[in-house]
Amino acid sequence: MLDFGKVYKLLIKIILMTSSIDDKKLSNFFIRWMIRRDMPEVFGIENASFEFPWLEEDFLQNLRQRNCIGMIGESSGQVAGFMIYQLHNSGIHLLNFAVSPQYRRKRVGTQMLDKLKLKLSDQKRKNICLEVRETNLPAQLFFRENYFRAFSVLKDHYSDIPEDAYLMTYRHKPILQEPLEESLKSRYFSKLKNLLRVA
Repeated sequence: MLDFGKVYKLLIKIILMTSSIDDKKLSNFFIRWMIRRDMPEVFGIENASFEFPWLEEDFLQNLRQRNCIGMIGESSGQVAGFMIYQLHNSGIHLLNFAVSPQYRRKRVGTQMLDKLKLKLSDQKRKNICLEVRETNLPAQLFFRENYFRAFSVLKDHYSDIPEDAYLMTYRHKPILQEPLEESLKSRYFSKLKNLLRVA
């Protein structure tokens, strides 16, 4: 029987490997674990990206937690972007996400989110959630383009200034059910037979 869950993950991996990238500098782009020597570049991206950036102790406090993971998007030896997230039983909480200004609009952020979406499944973690400042319209639009939806408003969410946040969530699409799977298989083989007849 065709396992559509595995097919879906394989397609995402193929899309990640073959996705068109605007800048030749990004031909060597890959995503890896965050390590200590990345921190100066991560702090630089953080400070260039946010009006109220995380402090060094915020990074350390979060990354010391067992369920917290830092990932880096790297291009030609440079940190192009980063994400920090928590793994929970039912989902993933994206705590911090930023792309270096020089790498924006080059699909760095989208590829990082696609990598994170691969950690979702029908059985266990089914969604990714994050908070976005009410005034951060570019981030809201970016996540919306990547199929995140705002589900609620968190009043006075931030401690630095009294500002609301949107709780945005991406929900994993369940794999196809058995009757539809059989229908797709029969249509696929029917088209294949027709193509072979023509050839």
